[in-house]
Parts: sequence; structure tokens; C-alpha cells
Amino acid sequence: MPTFTYTARDAAGEERTGVIQADSEASVVRTLDQRALFPVSIARDVASRGRRGGRVRLRHLSAAYGQLSDLLAAGVPALQALDILSRTTVSPALGRVFAAVREDVSAGQTLADAMARRPETFRELHAAMVRAGEHAGFLEDALANLSAFLDRQDDLRSKVRGAMIYPVVLATFAVVVVTLVLVLLVPKFQEFLADVPLPLPSRILFATSDLLRGQALPIAGLLLAAALAAWGVLRGQTGRRLWARWQLRIPLAGRAIRMVAVTRFCRVLGTMLANGVSILQALEIARAAAGNPLLAEAIHQATESVRAGETLAEPLRRSGLFPEEVVEMIAVGEESNQLDRVLVQTADAVERRTNRQVDAAVRLIEPLLLMIMAAVIGFIAVGLLYPIFSLARTMR
Repeated sequence: MPTFTYTARDAAGEERTGVIQADSEASVVRTLDQRALFPVSIARDVASRGRRGGRVRLRHLSAAYGQLSDLLAAGVPALQALDILSRTTVSPALGRVFAAVREDVSAGQTLADAMARRPETFRELHAAMVRAGEHAGFLEDALANLSAFLDRQDDLRSKVRGAMIYPVVLATFAVVVVTLVLVLLVPKFQEFLADVPLPLPSRILFATSDLLRGQALPIAGLLLAAALAAWGVLRGQTGRRLWARWQLRIPLAGRAIRMVAVTRFCRVLGTMLANGVSILQALEIARAAAGNPLLAEAIHQATESVRAGETLAEPLRRSGLFPEEVVEMIAVGEESNQLDRVLVQTADAVERRTNRQVDAAVRLIEPLLLMIMAAVIGFIAVGLLYPIFSLARTMR
């Protein structure tokens, strides 16, 4: 449905702006008339045509949640707070989304339902936490906690991306240089050494050069087809499970990925329980926060066990995906009836350890990459120079 941006005046003559999704301009005029607004201008929003939300940066969304929490805590009505956000947010795309959310809320929808209609911008976890806050009466706290959660997630993501810039640039440069050497330099040596007996490294090097020069287009097409096939598989449920399982098995990085998911689960579950949400509903919300299909399945099975009267710690232990120390802390929290506080404390401790593990894993990438480059360069050098040295000895 097309989106229209309007400017109108109310009965007091004050100017109002907003966004409405309608079939035509006539429908927009009728909607404004029902709201006792006199239209001044109506324009079809071409930038947002065909989509309800928009891709926004995580830090912009986090700042918006924090600002909305502050406005609501200060007593600003929800519609006015959303209107302020739509006009003052740093991201224009996010401003349009909040304007559309305001229209839905003014039409009678809850904030969580309006957010759930725009999954491109608001993930399932965000809408679930807001819905819990609306039902339990702690919407300001839910938004503040969500803002802090996204801040930590964005910090970790920025740290990893920043640390990966140099290795990625180095790897790209190495691939380009090695390709040029194989395509331009190796053939000249191949002509010079045509009548010389070649060792195995030289034969492999020359065969690789011939393959790149003679079959470049088929190789590129094969790689593109493989990439598209892998992308199609990963979009399905089975593919996501396989990818998640492979991620958890990566040396060093796999443990860090698992601990990040466990931290999300503990923090969200503890926050929900501390704000009076029932444990079953809190587990469903925390399951969406894990971000890993395997852990989400384990949490779902734990939810069913809790529904049947079991403790939470035991089914999590049986899954084998949660560290033993985390399971023990959850068991202690259940026994002492302080599960919410223990979960938040556990999340803080695990997050500190995980940050150190991520730093260590990222720092190991650079020397590992340098070792691989050194091995490739050494192989090329041996393949090119060894026959020359052999030829020189025979000519003495």
C-alpha cells in the first residue's frame, strides 16, 4: 500500500505533519477529515514505497528507544513522544518508521503491535519486550533495558568489525597479488623452463596458472553458482540450523558465539522476571533473544519442561549447549528464589569473559593470516626458483 506524507492544520490552526498508508490521495483526505484535520499538502512518499519500515543502524535504534523511554518517564503522552521521535531522530528512515508507528497507535493499535508490523526495522525481540512492558506496566523500563541491550550488542559488533578491517584488507590484497603473479608472472617462467624437469611444487604452480588463464570464466561462474546455492540453502530452516551448528564448532570463535547467545538469554530473562513477567512468557521472549536456532530449540524444550513443573536448570543442562557454570548459577537462583538477580549477575560476568575471548580470537586472526600468506609466498618461490637453481647446477 502506498505511503503518503501530509501537512495539515487542526481546529486551533496548529500545523500537523505525519505519514499515512492509503490507496489514494482521496483516502488520505477522508482519513484526515475523520481526525478533524484540514489538509494543506499531500505527497506520495516515493522513498518508502513498497516497504513499511527501513533498514536503520543499531545505534540509531538504541538511541531512539532510550529517548522514547525518557519521554514516557517524563510524562509525555505516547503519541506526542512518537511524534517527537519521528521529527528529531538522526536517521530519516527511522523517522519515517516512527511516523508510521504513530499513525497506527493513534488508530488504536498498541505500540508493540505497530512495531511488529515492521519486522524490517523492529525485530521480534524488540516487539516482545515492548509488549511485555505494556502488559505489566513497565514500558519505560522495558525501553531503557532494550536500549542498553542494543548498545552492548552494537559495541561488540563494532569492536569485531573494527578489528577485522586490517585482516580483510590484507587478505584481499594477498589474493589480488597472488592472482596477478599466477596470471602474469608464472607464464614467463613456464616458457623459460619448458625443457627443464620440474619438481612437484612447480608442476602444481604451472597447472594452477594454466587453469586460471584458460578457465577463468567457468571458474567464476562456478563460484557464483555455488555462492547462490549456499545462500539459498542458508535461507531455509535446515540451512540455518547447519550454519548455527557449524558456527558453534569454530575453534575459539565458536565458544565466543555461544557465550554471546547465552549472555543475551540470561540478561533478557533476568530483566523480564525482575519486572514481573511470568517465567513462561519471559522464556518465550528470551528464546527470541538468543539469536541461535540451536539454543532457541533448547530454550523451547526447557520452557515445555517448566510448564510441566520441572526446574529450568535441568533441561538446559541436558541440552549440552549451556556451560556448566551458567547452569549451576541458574540452579542456585531457583533454589534461593532470586533467579532474576542471579541471571543478570551471570550475564554481566559472562559478558566480561566473552569480551576477552572475542578480543583474543580476533587478535589471533592476524598472525594466522600472515602465516598462511607466508606459506603461499614460500610455495610460489619454491615452485619458481627451485627449477632455476637446478638448471644452474646442470650448466656448470
